[in-house]
Amino acid sequence: MRKEKDSLGEMYLEDELYYGIQTERARTNFPVSGIHESAYPKIIQAVASIKKAAAMANQQIGRLDDEAAKAIGKAAEEILEGKMDNQFPVDIFQGGGGTSLNMNVNEVIANRANEVLTGEKGYERVHPNTHVNMAQSTNDVIPSAIHIACYFYIEELLPVLEQLAQTLESKRIEFDQVVKIGRTCLQDAVPITLGQEFSGYKGFVERNIVELKEVQKHCLSLPLGGTAIGTGIGVYPGYIEAVYEYLSSITGFPFHKDSNLFDGMQNGDFYLKVSAALRGLATGLSKMAADFRLLSSGPRSGLAEISLPAVQPGSSIMPGKINPVIPEMVMQICFQVYGNDTAVMLAANRGEVDLNVWEPLIIKNLSESFEWLTNGIQIFIDKCIKDIKANGEICKENAESSLALSTVIAVLFGYEKASTLAKEAYLKGSSIKVMAVEKGILSKEDANILLDPIVLTDPEKSSQLFTDYIAKHSLKN
Repeated sequence: MRKEKDSLGEMYLEDELYYGIQTERARTNFPVSGIHESAYPKIIQAVASIKKAAAMANQQIGRLDDEAAKAIGKAAEEILEGKMDNQFPVDIFQGGGGTSLNMNVNEVIANRANEVLTGEKGYERVHPNTHVNMAQSTNDVIPSAIHIACYFYIEELLPVLEQLAQTLESKRIEFDQVVKIGRTCLQDAVPITLGQEFSGYKGFVERNIVELKEVQKHCLSLPLGGTAIGTGIGVYPGYIEAVYEYLSSITGFPFHKDSNLFDGMQNGDFYLKVSAALRGLATGLSKMAADFRLLSSGPRSGLAEISLPAVQPGSSIMPGKINPVIPEMVMQICFQVYGNDTAVMLAANRGEVDLNVWEPLIIKNLSESFEWLTNGIQIFIDKCIKDIKANGEICKENAESSLALSTVIAVLFGYEKASTLAKEAYLKGSSIKVMAVEKGILSKEDANILLDPIVLTDPEKSSQLFTDYIAKHSLKN
């Protein structure tokens, strides 16, 4: 056992622990969710990167001796390598604006640095506040760490979205000639190809990739160096320039100082931008997943226009039933992302005067949204989208029998005639094509050409056919 003390008194800790008295107080103060800081390694790694960069910067300007700086750097590097993952036991629901998180990292680094230098844990050579936290405070470290973590979360999400776009493009090509009926308000509309529908899904994904890349640029701007409230108290000349240079070297990306440190520490609209991007992505993913559930419904009493891969039995009582479990999983992730976004909005909204103290909640919700979307989309690709099959005959039959083909009659002969024809076709259980020929509105040859659903999915081809027919027959609506 080793003894540590702080302003509240003394405490004994197990020798194998690298965290210290302030972490232990926080651990016992907040037994809330069982979700510890260690559940969000990118945040821990971001804080460790800042600590290493700060030590190197303070060494460069002569504020920290070489041995201490190198030992701090080594300890921080071990955190980055995942060697200390079990040393961050504080619940993510914690008061103090992330002070417990910051001090947890400070204590782990200090104890490990002392061990490197002296062979024993303790703060004889490196102190968590005096040395590891030099020229920093929780108030500039934690928001900076969130920015850094978000950058890397986006860096992980983007390749998965690129893969999703590529998979949807392959399906667009595969389904290019599968004609089906379009649907608006869940009612029959004009023909469309399944490939065209998938091109819409792909377009949504590509647009979100662009938007996330734009948000990622904002992640590079940090309030690091503002210390407590933006005034930079405790920062010595040359530190800010050096810390950003080292931080960029450590992370591999050009992080830089906010143009206004007071703004960077007071306001949480950056978090809203990130969360809104994830919410927007979730809305389209949920809609896509819901469409797949609807289009695959059946297989005998639903739409059954596509078949999803069977990944598990769907009922404990009905043999042979297969449920669309992967789209349903995706939709549940999206619903939770909406809830996380609301929590982020409320946390950002309640920042007060010179600081937002609700950043632990922001960390939790942004981190979870990123991780769940990244994991969920990969599963969506691998276990659903890439193996979707088109039921071409059902699609074609629905397209040819749709009363929405009366739109062609409306274009050529006017809305009233088309409406009358559609009503009669409905009452007789017939098709627009059969009724148009039977009523002498179109010849059989013209009906086969003008009412071919696949032709109607090509705007240039259908427009030219209509123009030629109107000219040939001197029609006037």
